[in-house]
Amino acid sequence: MKGEKIFMIPGNNPNKYLQDPISPYEGNMSDNINLTPRFVFLTKGVGVHESRLRSFELSLRVAGLASSNLLYVSSILPPACKIIKREDGIDYLKKVPGSMRFVVMARCESNEPHRLLAASIGLAKPSDPKYHGYLSEYHDFGVTEKKAGDHAEDLSAEMLAETLGIEFDPNTAYNEKEKLFKTSGKIILTRNITQTAIADKQGKWTTAIAVAAFIL
Repeated sequence: MKGEKIFMIPGNNPNKYLQDPISPYEGNMSDNINLTPRFVFLTKGVGVHESRLRSFELSLRVAGLASSNLLYVSSILPPACKIIKREDGIDYLKKVPGSMRFVVMARCESNEPHRLLAASIGLAKPSDPKYHGYLSEYHDFGVTEKKAGDHAEDLSAEMLAETLGIEFDPNTAYNEKEKLFKTSGKIILTRNITQTAIADKQGKWTTAIAVAAFIL
């Protein structure tokens, strides 16, 4: 196409190129790379430090993610993506330090003494492995662990229910909607992982995180 910019990739294959993003899409080498995760695990952590950044880094250490380069993604749980145990996921990451890691993360932080922090990830998985599920992130102040967890789980379950065509009243309490979703036979699993913390009384930065970490 006239005026189209082509960025050549070194090598002997002349078909490997990247197009100018503003040009009409005709396919490029990234199509051959499958970045769909096969596994996911849930983890959480808390960090406390005078430095805000170090507080976050310490929370990643507790969560077992400090050795990975994190890439934030949104809310889709891929079809047939297997949920594995936290310890199995962390054990795998220890073997590949510096790897790029796709994560859905909820993060809440404060240096206001005694402030209640909550970070939660909700997960909803369909019974049919051909369909994708949902992950939701929620963070807030002054919220209990149960309330934050229920809210995050409710968010993911609602998004999946709408996708699957399950009719429900959004104003109904979550425990009632959960029963409806499960009895529909279309949603096989909902769960959450939630981290709460009370900000350090001396005014140090306190960070609470909840994370869904993917493994390709």
